[in-house]
Amino acid sequence: MPNYSASTVRPGELSVPLYEVVKRQITEGIMMGKWQAGDVLPSEIALSQTFGVAVGTIRRALTDLVNEGLLSRRRKTGTVVTGRTPQHSLRFFFQYFRLHGLDGSLQNSVSTILSLETGSSSPDEADRLQIDPAEPVVRFHRLRTVGGKPVMHEILVLPKGRLPDFPTRGEDIPPLFYFHLLERYGIRISAIREQIGATLATNEDAELLQLELPAAVLTIDEVAYDQSAVPVLISTHRATTTSHRYVHEVQ
Repeated sequence: MPNYSASTVRPGELSVPLYEVVKRQITEGIMMGKWQAGDVLPSEIALSQTFGVAVGTIRRALTDLVNEGLLSRRRKTGTVVTGRTPQHSLRFFFQYFRLHGLDGSLQNSVSTILSLETGSSSPDEADRLQIDPAEPVVRFHRLRTVGGKPVMHEILVLPKGRLPDFPTRGEDIPPLFYFHLLERYGIRISAIREQIGATLATNEDAELLQLELPAAVLTIDEVAYDQSAVPVLISTHRATTTSHRYVHEVQ
């Protein structure tokens, strides 16, 4: 897989229509329980203020989600979550958690923060985030479980300068982290570059993912970009594929 350098990325290469970004964020919120079956979504005006986009953009996103079955329109009630789980497209899955069950079913993951720290960036982190090597970063390690079983652990690193008043305790980091970046800091994750590989599990992998060594793990190295094509988050994911598969869909 090509090694994408952040310095070669142009905004036009990363941009996606804003309504698609809104669709992903709304879908992630539904899949992770922010809005549940039967819930009425906020008004289009309220959603436009939340996402920082025009009402027309919200309307286009909601119309698509209605047509695709995730939402329904009810006269005198508003836009309601149907409770259906579309199976045919990753647009309806967590934007940054693409593990499916062996039967192809979508999976609802629960994340637990294992550690949280603020400190100096490594040379590699500074290069990938395009920040000064002296600039501090926020780094946290979290574990994802599905049905109570660990399937992935990941380390996320962000520039501290873009995150004023970031939580100092792991338990205060919201589960809907990408929503938090948008709502609290105005950072909209609009694109992501991944490098995927496989390696032998380490002792830490074995402990966290309940593996018996020797075993293999899937590795995913990511750089996430905001709406201005600026790298804002780097992450490393290590997952077991014993009962899950990474699925990437190109449309």
